[in-house]
Amino acid sequence: MANRRNVLLTGLWGMVALPSQATEDPTGGDPLGSMQWPDLRKTYLGNAQARFTDKVLVRAPAFADDALNVPLQIDARALQAQGGGIARMIVIADRNPIREVLTFEPLRALPLLAFRIRLEQASPIRCLVQTHDGQWHAGGVMVQAAGGGCTVPGVTRADGSWSQTLNQVQARFFTNLADASRRLRLQVMHPMDTGLVAGIPAFYIEQLELRDAGDQPWWRLALHEPVSENPLITLEMPAQGPREFRLVGQDNNGNRIDAGVRA
Repeated sequence: MANRRNVLLTGLWGMVALPSQATEDPTGGDPLGSMQWPDLRKTYLGNAQARFTDKVLVRAPAFADDALNVPLQIDARALQAQGGGIARMIVIADRNPIREVLTFEPLRALPLLAFRIRLEQASPIRCLVQTHDGQWHAGGVMVQAAGGGCTVPGVTRADGSWSQTLNQVQARFFTNLADASRRLRLQVMHPMDTGLVAGIPAFYIEQLELRDAGDQPWWRLALHEPVSENPLITLEMPAQGPREFRLVGQDNNGNRIDAGVRA
């Protein structure tokens, strides 16, 4: 009888979760509660840890009225101000079919960038920032969306006008009196096809770089399919510096981008 009772107790104990198992967080401590975060962290950071901080800001609308053009601003100036020079900033949409949006290397620019993306469904959008000491820092925001932004063609693809303006560049500098910087707003005409629309292969700008007359880079961007068509990008440059630049880059089909930019 005693042996039977012990067997019964052993069986019941096996059904009870240990305290450490019961309290384990499947999101890996993500403040946004994303089940995708542990996999994303492993994919982009390997064994490194990321410190969640309000010094990495991701600004976006609470609801994306137009899932093809969701405005974002990423801002790591507060992190830079505390002494951490910024090496790179990776923007990710957790629940997009193509998660990686872009990587920004500020180099001589400020760690501040605004642009638009496609969003397939409601998703956390986050920015992973690596400082020059190798440490990673993360910030993010949840954006609700009706969805479908990655699986429908853009306007210029639908009406066929994209081929007439492909890789044309418009750029203009503005004086930013608030912090004595120079704001650069540029647009590169490109359909930025995701490859997720039937019969339309992926076709997107892969890289952009701003170089001065001495061929020195001032910032660098690696773009991916979720960036909206005809990318409109706003950056902040130091108030002092060269007046003549060139914007160079290419898309995934090898088409070159090369345009003069004057401050």
